[in-house]
Amino acid sequence: MIYQRVALIGLGLIASSMAHALRQHGLAGEIVGHARSAETRATALEIGLVDRVFETAAEAVAGADLVVLAVPVGAMGAIAAEIAPHLAEGATVTDVGSVKQAVIEAVAPHLPGHVQFIPGHPLAGTEHSGPRSGFATLFVNRWWLLTPLENTAPEAVARLRRLLEAMGANVDTMEPLRHDLVLAVVSHTPHLIAYTMVGVADHLRRVTHEEVIKYSASGFRDFTRIAASDPTMWRDVFLTNKEATLDILGRFTEELFMLQRAIRMGDGDMLFDYFTRTRAIRRGIIEAGQDTAAPDFGRTPTGPV
Repeated sequence: MIYQRVALIGLGLIASSMAHALRQHGLAGEIVGHARSAETRATALEIGLVDRVFETAAEAVAGADLVVLAVPVGAMGAIAAEIAPHLAEGATVTDVGSVKQAVIEAVAPHLPGHVQFIPGHPLAGTEHSGPRSGFATLFVNRWWLLTPLENTAPEAVARLRRLLEAMGANVDTMEPLRHDLVLAVVSHTPHLIAYTMVGVADHLRRVTHEEVIKYSASGFRDFTRIAASDPTMWRDVFLTNKEATLDILGRFTEELFMLQRAIRMGDGDMLFDYFTRTRAIRRGIIEAGQDTAAPDFGRTPTGPV
């Protein structure tokens, strides 16, 4: 046991997966939670996700030595303001948001000096959401990035790291702005491109009477899987990581123009060399253990992604 009481604020995919992992490995004495929806709260109790569930976040954090903010980035500031007066002396507050600098600016000013704030981001997930979507192995061999503040106590970081590693995660620390730039490359911009491509296909479907959907190939199916992610979460990500995302989108547009020109000019050598270099990235991801070379990326029609 690493924490006596863990309070999960928000009970979606990440928080529910944390609850399963915490319980499976005996890492918390008690797991409590809060969700805005009465239906979500009832479901969390019904499936044994939490020991107790509360109608307000303020009630949920009382007495907790670890508080996890698992709500959309745009809601972080309001939640921090609500829970601040009720946080226990010496408690650690962390989050699971995909953007870090904006979360720090929204949350840190509200928190009292007697708590430790350690922003975090698990690089794990599926397109599913809600309390029933979680599973204990979601974080196994996946990176969990922490962006501690300058005044964060090293022992608090070490304790949180032990918890995350016990759930199977690989843990690393990173400067917040660096995190936001890196994630704009590996997550945020790819999601935006996927949403855009699916939007283009939807427009074309209206013209071609559903032929695009009927004959979807694997590449487009992967786009739709990514674009099925929670719209509230991704709206907030793009609004709060605006500068980094626009920077990477600009670079993407430059690359796209270069490929357009090669196609127009019939420059097969350029296209072959470009695709050879980018193909190597896929091999690197597999060698790093972050995906599999199995057919269909090891995914099953009904299993988690």
